Amino acid sequence: MKNNLDFKNIAITAINQEAEALQALSKQIDTNFVQVVESILNSKGRVVISGIGKSAIIAQKIVATLNSTGTPSIFMHAADAIHGDLGMIQEDDLVVVISKSGNTPEIKVLASLLRQNDNILVAIVGNTDSFLAQQADYILDTTVEREACPFNLAPTTSTTAQLAMGDALAVCLIEGRKFTDRDFARYHPGGALGKRLYVKTGDLYMKNSKPSVSPNDSVKEIILEISKHRLGTVAVINENKIVGIITDGDIRRMLQKHEQTQSLKAKDIMGSHPKTIEKDELAIHALDIMKNNNISQLLVTENGIYDGVIHIQDLLREGIL
Repeated sequence: MKNNLDFKNIAITAINQEAEALQALSKQIDTNFVQVVESILNSKGRVVISGIGKSAIIAQKIVATLNSTGTPSIFMHAADAIHGDLGMIQEDDLVVVISKSGNTPEIKVLASLLRQNDNILVAIVGNTDSFLAQQADYILDTTVEREACPFNLAPTTSTTAQLAMGDALAVCLIEGRKFTDRDFARYHPGGALGKRLYVKTGDLYMKNSKPSVSPNDSVKEIILEISKHRLGTVAVINENKIVGIITDGDIRRMLQKHEQTQSLKAKDIMGSHPKTIEKDELAIHALDIMKNNNISQLLVTENGIYDGVIHIQDLLREGIL
């Protein structure tokens, strides 16, 4: 069935409306927001986030983000809360309730019940004059001018604003907790993301051989060593120290430049400033070095002493790329 609607332009308009709403949202960040961040950082309990309808879905996403970045959080559906789940809230927990109107029946009952306890109540709300806002200790204003929906009914722009406010909280808490990529890896051990954050260089190269020559070794000895170990490179070692590196590319360039190679030694063709990485460094850092220098291998060291070679194929096999 064909119609005359311009779906491309409709989509662009919707996205632009939501982008404009987010720009306006940045102006609604005030001292309330700062106090909420500080309250969570100082809390001995968890962050309990609640909502109903589409706001409940946004609440679940924010909970997932906070948990994965070091802030213990749980989701509590507003309808279930007033039918028994309110018991999951502990004494030191901080409660966040998300609602566009702040006046739905379930939210009004929940807010009234929460006020009977001493828990801090934060409202992420699109109506600062609502019942929820009046009951809250802190208000995070997510008011939007209109929904992207053509009827101004379906939660679209408003849920985008709620989500962005949650992300802003999460980012501030990451900074406030001095949360690092290594901390992140502890919560994301599975899949490619986890591997990028916890697999170390030393986990990948140990099965490789350890090609090396001395500065005075001949071209023949160099080629035999590279061929034997099949890593496309060899370290040049002098008195247990790395003094250079020779790759199969260096061999090709040498053959193009010199007709006679019998008198050449390793020190004549080696690169004297090889890129290295310590075995305890993350494998993703090895990949960054390779990409930035357009190379396929790195010499691996342990406390500065040559210990082997990691090849880009090692990273590919592990799914680091």
